Amino acid sequence: MAVAKGELVEIFKARTDKREYRRIVLKNSLEVLLISDPDTDKCAASMDVRVGYFSDPEGLPGLAHFLEHMLFYASEKYPLEDSYSKYIAEHGGSTNAFTSSEQTNYYFDVNNDCFEEALDRFAQFFIKPLMSADATSREIKAVDSENRKNLLSDARRMDQLQKHLSIEGHPFHKFSTGNWDTLEVRPKARGLDTRQELFKFYEENYSANLMHLVVYGKENIDEIQNLVELKFQDIRNTERSCFRCPGEPCTSEHLQVLVRSVPIKEGHKLGIAWPITPEIHHYKEGPCRYLSHLIGHEGEGSLFYVLKTLGEVDWTLEFSFFDVVIHLTDAGHEHMQDVVGLLFKYIRLLQQSGICKWIFDELSSVCETKFHYQDKVTPVNYAVHLACNMQVYPPRDWLVGSSLPSKFSPGTIQMALEELSIDNVRIFWESKKFEGHTDKVEPWYGTAYSVEKVTPSMIEEWMLCAVNDNLHLPAPNVFIPTDLSLKAAQEMVKFPVLLRKASCSRLWYKSDTMFSTPKAYVKIDFNCPHAGNSPEAHVLTDIFTRLLMDYLNEYAYYAKVAGLYYGINRNDWGFQVTLIGYNDKLRTLLETVLGKIAIFEVKTERFFVVKETLTKEYQNFKFQQPYEQAMYYCSLVLQDHKWPWMEELDILLHLEAEDLAKFAPKLLSRAFLECYVAGNIQTSEAESMVQYIEDIFFSGPNSACKPLFPSQHVTNRVVKLERGMSYFYPAEGLNPDNENSALVHYIQVHRDDFLLNVKLQLFALIAKQSAFHQLRSVEQLGYITSLMQRNDSGIYGIWIIIQSTVKGPGHIDLRVEAFLKTFESKLYEMTSDEFKNNVNALIDMKLEKHKNLKEESGFYWQEIHDGTLKFDRKELEVAALRQLTQQELIDFFNDHIKVGAPQRKSLSIGVYGNLHSSEYTADKSGPVHYSVKIDDIFSFRRSQPLYGSFRGVSGHVKL
Repeated sequence: MAVAKGELVEIFKARTDKREYRRIVLKNSLEVLLISDPDTDKCAASMDVRVGYFSDPEGLPGLAHFLEHMLFYASEKYPLEDSYSKYIAEHGGSTNAFTSSEQTNYYFDVNNDCFEEALDRFAQFFIKPLMSADATSREIKAVDSENRKNLLSDARRMDQLQKHLSIEGHPFHKFSTGNWDTLEVRPKARGLDTRQELFKFYEENYSANLMHLVVYGKENIDEIQNLVELKFQDIRNTERSCFRCPGEPCTSEHLQVLVRSVPIKEGHKLGIAWPITPEIHHYKEGPCRYLSHLIGHEGEGSLFYVLKTLGEVDWTLEFSFFDVVIHLTDAGHEHMQDVVGLLFKYIRLLQQSGICKWIFDELSSVCETKFHYQDKVTPVNYAVHLACNMQVYPPRDWLVGSSLPSKFSPGTIQMALEELSIDNVRIFWESKKFEGHTDKVEPWYGTAYSVEKVTPSMIEEWMLCAVNDNLHLPAPNVFIPTDLSLKAAQEMVKFPVLLRKASCSRLWYKSDTMFSTPKAYVKIDFNCPHAGNSPEAHVLTDIFTRLLMDYLNEYAYYAKVAGLYYGINRNDWGFQVTLIGYNDKLRTLLETVLGKIAIFEVKTERFFVVKETLTKEYQNFKFQQPYEQAMYYCSLVLQDHKWPWMEELDILLHLEAEDLAKFAPKLLSRAFLECYVAGNIQTSEAESMVQYIEDIFFSGPNSACKPLFPSQHVTNRVVKLERGMSYFYPAEGLNPDNENSALVHYIQVHRDDFLLNVKLQLFALIAKQSAFHQLRSVEQLGYITSLMQRNDSGIYGIWIIIQSTVKGPGHIDLRVEAFLKTFESKLYEMTSDEFKNNVNALIDMKLEKHKNLKEESGFYWQEIHDGTLKFDRKELEVAALRQLTQQELIDFFNDHIKVGAPQRKSLSIGVYGNLHSSEYTADKSGPVHYSVKIDDIFSFRRSQPLYGSFRGVSGHVKL
């Protein structure tokens, strides 16, 4: 039902949500959601414009996306280029945007005291942007660089292939990103001025009646309303009609097809898609949520019990696809027809079983609990989510969207189920094995593919041949929480306390004093000296943890559905177990997980499935983006316990199940357990948990684990680069088809120290946006350009990361150093007010409260993990910031960052793409401007001193 402009609407919100909401409509028809949150540390806004790449003019693919880029540059009111992004960055904020099929979303967050001006600058995007000729010309290169980055992404290639196989004139068929050819070359050939087309597109489509705005502030709701009315009333309203799709994108020509395609990465994947009625038309009934719940279920008897399956929905207002994605093993690839047959067999089972009210009620109950006890997220993420919701849901349901199915309608669900038929299916089958066996090429990404028709009778035959394997509906979920009461904290402690320590374990505990939610967080870190003392041990530990996850999945998936999550992951010195979610059934899940670890056995068949998956992951390392490879090499140089992936792959290929069977008892023969328990759990419960853990692993009749000797505690050690030295490591890109090169310019600064920490952080805050503007926006070196801090187990530094097709790593590194040389003058020229503003921005960022239990626990766990144990780090660093002077920051820059500084320690990693292969040859063999060129990482690593580790157990000497 439509809502009148001035009509007051009660917006449905969670029971635990204390924020105030108000819907208003400005005189220009801009619909706005106001949110007042007196407890917020950041303000935020998101503007969602109801126009996306579906509206790109004929012959100008990517124009909507290009316009999204251009609005960030300057406006008539704020004509200085980059002044918006600079203002946001200098006041503790962030900003970005994205373009999708039918919408473009712009958003930012900023410290509270700067919100009014930030909002005013943001509003100018939609009032009078400049889009200068010079900026337009430069930004086309940025869009082209972004597209080049995406060309080797299998996800994007498959997405475009699915679009390509649709009606040619339909908007779904379009290429969304744009590139140099579509935005510069082709328009010029047709006599078009891309900048003029930008203005035309903006004026035709950016109308206030097509926009929805969310403003999230600390002020009371009336003050926020006054601010919004003042800043956004001048946005034009041309009464533009919203875009409407011309029907379905697929005809019979594009249905009942089997598409074979060649991916970039190793692996086999099936994507099965059906055009269905858009979920938005029945969001209260939730038919697709019901079907996704069953088809994607992972419990015993489910389709996932046989296959690794994920059900998801991709929809617009006018049409929709229901997608099932299945990752195949080599054996599964050879039996693709059986896999598809089994999928349709399960769908037929659902059709024949009827729509079960108890399943819908259970799902509805889980969704209701999740909504009413949802974790608070950052204001900016919340604003973006709600601005998108505003485009499609009535005001009362803006907060809940389609997340809360409440109306049981078996007919609606049955109708959606009937749409998953063999008559209108599209099957996309990806595998490197199809290389050389295809006859077509998708034009935008160059994906090789072939198409053949698949008749209903063929699929019926596949169904007959597929083994049933006892498929059935899931059982009732025993993990749905029934006790959501809050337990009184025995002590209102601000930081974690050491509740218990023994020779075999240590327990840190933090009660929930902030979030008032019936959830808990448990982390158990197994420090096992045999886990990482060789590449072989590292790989075997990885397989060990993956097998445990595999064994537990059919049981623990029910817990996941009910909002209780767990993970078992390898780390550098062993592995860790994490549980987070509703505390009601957490102990039950914990005991099951730990029991599986204690009685671990190797199932040969599953071992080889996991080995195959892991092997493909290693083999696909060479297809990582060059900047990711450069980051990897940087870690390989610096971290003493990091093993090279090629060695691990070589070992993995020769491993047998017997190797793991021998290794597992050795892995657990000696261990130390670092435990952290937080949330809605009392001290006695936390101690009981750890006592239970100790009993299983150290005291029980079948336990074979013994405490570590003091000398056995494994720690991370970091290479200590020499002062005044610059190091360089050149590496050829691992994928010969990738044009992109990358550079990581790392500057190592200090071991954890509060005063040095804040100096480094303040420098990074001030320099980040300047580096992006100069190296990315002005010089157009590459779409991926960033400056950020790096922390290696308490050893701090900064790194500048750039990926480029324009220039090679050597040239990029010179430009980075040139930027640092010019930045020196900016520090000297900075006014005292600018310095104070940056300091205050950083202080505000540090004083931000944790949003939820997971975020808080992650912060405290990092201190435990690194061994620094500075739980009051934020307060101590704020105190150091309040004493910091501008001259001290300049001295810090001159000592540690400035090119040629006496204490400067830099490491540059260059990864050379195929456009710069000749430069790689020259840089590898010829003279360079660095002090030391690293030829062999491991020889270099062995020759260098190491920083001391912060990790140590109370009562033991820290290494």
